[in-house]
Amino acid sequence: MQAKAQVRHLRLAPRKARIVIDMIRGKEALRAREILQFSSRDAAEVVLNCLNSAIANAEQQSARVQDLYVKETYADEGPTLKRIRARAKGSAARINKRTCHITVVVATHEEA
Repeated sequence: MQAKAQVRHLRLAPRKARIVIDMIRGKEALRAREILQFSSRDAAEVVLNCLNSAIANAEQQSARVQDLYVKETYADEGPTLKRIRARAKGSAARINKRTCHITVVVATHEEA
């Protein structure tokens, strides 16, 4: 049995989110929660909320928290906000404000 949670249109670059996500992939759910709580990265707080939501979704399907592990997690690129900054001699430079979609899937060990 598996459960999934998503955070969409997060105002965070996918590269920065993937650094945090790679730390918890394949770990036990409770261990992954500890790792995220003590991580100093800004993305860790958002990924922790997504992980807690996935765990709660699994509990709704009558799964025990001790049996869960992070089966898969990934950060896809969302829509990019395009902004312009004025530069010398009347020209302009583009600034890309990137967004991402974070997905966390937890599963029980019986599936593996």
